[in-house]
Amino acid sequence: MSSGRVYLDWNATAPLRPEAREAMLAAMEIVGNPSSVHAEGRAAKSALERAREDVAVALGAEGADVIFTSGATEAAALALQGRGLVCSAVEHPAVLAWCEASLPADRAGLVAVADPARTALQLANSETGVIQDLPQGLAVSDLTQAFGKIPLAFNWLGIEAGIVSAHKLGGPRGIGALVVRRGTEVEARIKGGGQEQGRRAGTENLIGIMGFAAAAKAAQNDLNQGIGEKVSQLRDSLMATLESGAEMVTFPGREARRLPNTLSILTPGWRGETQVMQMDLAGFAVSAGSACSSGKVRPSSVLTAMGIAAEWAGDAIRVSIGPATEPRDVMRFADAWLAAHGRWRQRNDWRATAGRV
Repeated sequence: MSSGRVYLDWNATAPLRPEAREAMLAAMEIVGNPSSVHAEGRAAKSALERAREDVAVALGAEGADVIFTSGATEAAALALQGRGLVCSAVEHPAVLAWCEASLPADRAGLVAVADPARTALQLANSETGVIQDLPQGLAVSDLTQAFGKIPLAFNWLGIEAGIVSAHKLGGPRGIGALVVRRGTEVEARIKGGGQEQGRRAGTENLIGIMGFAAAAKAAQNDLNQGIGEKVSQLRDSLMATLESGAEMVTFPGREARRLPNTLSILTPGWRGETQVMQMDLAGFAVSAGSACSSGKVRPSSVLTAMGIAAEWAGDAIRVSIGPATEPRDVMRFADAWLAAHGRWRQRNDWRATAGRV
C-alpha cells in the first residue's frame, strides 16, 4: 500500500497479519510432503495437524473435522453441490451457485428458515454486515465474514457444516476450510491421493495452512482483548458523521445486529462504482457491494432481496475496517466522501434547475 493511502476494504481481504507471515516463513523451511512416511514427511504431517487443531480451537470446533480447501468458494462447492438446498439471495455468489434462492429476506436483511436441514444460511453478510440468527439443525452456514470478527463457536451453532476462509481474517489468500461435525459424510469433488480424510485430494498447502492457523489464533486473541468494541465504535462514529453531513444517505441493515466493522452506505442516484473511483482517486480503498466477482460491479442482489429498488441497488458502497484502522483515517475518509457527495448534489441541483429553464 503506497504512502498516504487508506485501506477500508477489509471484508474483501484483510491485510496479512505479522503472525501469519512468520508462520508461513517457518513453513517454507519444512521440506517434507505430509503424505510421506520418512522423518521429513512426518515433520510436515505433524505441522499440518497442529495447524488443523489451531484452526479448530479458534473456531470453537474442537472435535469437528476441519477439511482444508483452496478457499471458501471450494468449501462451498464441497458442502453444497448436488444437495438441492434452498437459500436466500443475500448469500455470497459462491453459495448462490449451488442452492435455490427461494427464501425471502426482510428489510433488515434477516432470513426466516422453514426447514433448517434443507437450508444454507450465512452467519454474517459481506455487504451489510447483518448477522443472522441461525436455527438449530442448519445444513450449511457460510461463516467466512463472521470468523475472526465476532465471538462464535461452531460447536454451539448447531449446524452440520461451516465454510471459512483465511484471507478474511488476516491469513493468506488461497486457503480455507470446510468444517463438519465429526464423521459427517462428505463426497470428494477433487479426487486422487485421498488427502484430507479422503474428502479433498491433493498435496496440502502447508504454507497457506500454517499461515491460516496463525491468523486464526491472532484474530481470536484480538476478540479476547475486546477489539470488536473498539472497531464497532469507530464504525458507528463514521455512520453518525456521514448521516449528519449528507442528505439522502441511508445505511442498509442498520436495524439489525451487524458485524462491528461493516457499513453499507446507500445514496440513491449516485452510482456505487462512481463513488469507488472517486474515493480511490482521493486515496481510499472501498468497494461497491461484494468484491468477489472478478472486479464486476452490478446492482446488489443483497440489497434487492432487502426490498431496495433495483435502480438504487447499484448505488451503495461498503466500508469495512479492521483492528489496525486508525480513527483519523476514518475521519479523513468521511471528509473526502462528504466533499464528493456535496459536489454530486450540486451537479444534480444544477441539472434539475437547467431542466426547468
